[in-house]
Amino acid sequence: MAVYSFSSVTPTSAAARGQFASYAAAVVRALPDVRDVIIGNEPNLNLFWMPQFAPDGSDAAAVSYLDLLAASYDAVKAVSGDVNVIGGSLSARGSDDPAAARQTHSPTAFIRDLGAAYRASARTDPVMDMFSFHPYPENSSVSPGFRHPRTTAIGLADYDKLVALLGEAFDGTGQPGSSLPIVYGEYGLQTIIPPSKSGAYSGTEPAPTKPIDEDSQGTAYVEAIRLAACRPTVRMLLFFHVADEPELERLQTGVYYADDTPKASLGRVAGEARAAERGRIEC
Repeated sequence: MAVYSFSSVTPTSAAARGQFASYAAAVVRALPDVRDVIIGNEPNLNLFWMPQFAPDGSDAAAVSYLDLLAASYDAVKAVSGDVNVIGGSLSARGSDDPAAARQTHSPTAFIRDLGAAYRASARTDPVMDMFSFHPYPENSSVSPGFRHPRTTAIGLADYDKLVALLGEAFDGTGQPGSSLPIVYGEYGLQTIIPPSKSGAYSGTEPAPTKPIDEDSQGTAYVEAIRLAACRPTVRMLLFFHVADEPELERLQTGVYYADDTPKASLGRVAGEARAAERGRIEC
């Protein structure tokens, strides 16, 4: 379960944080089958969190997000110590420019700022049990194996970079860092919609998307599963979505069309997922 808000109602005050944390705890209490709770969604983007920067250009988002994460962690754990509180859910890219028209943080900067905020808080208890990340590529034609060694972006293949950043941020504190379990909370590649299925969709595909054919999606998703399964601290890989959204300006990343009929990629993806679940992926 993910609990989050959009930037128009960012919970930056103590009262708003208390309401948010109480809501997260109430949902866990009402739904005892929920074992994993994600707190926030892409707080490094201004779509979901504002302000990103203070008037002097310093970070504001990571500092206030840490406060929300700590409050939510304590509230959820008071209901059930067995529920995993998952923090982060960061977008894969950001500009780190406080003067930009759209203010965003890169995941590299946000993780470092989050670690600095935690150390400055003098808190000794953790604020999360797992760290979530959304390793979407620059467009759907980019392979899951593409790395970003010289930029602040982080992709699915940048596992070592992500672990190093978490270690830099938190190792030596009460919050685990380099050993923190990782959740790839959203990943998806969009497919070309064939003419026979056009009636299930509306709108126009944005130019930068570069959708791929269904066989290529299957190949890429199998590679993504193998990359995740072979990383020692990765616990989950969540494809977003299962079925396409019908609006072409949104996400056609599913293994089902918008009319809920399967794509050609489904069989390979399902088979590889079962193999990963059974520990049958060779690394």
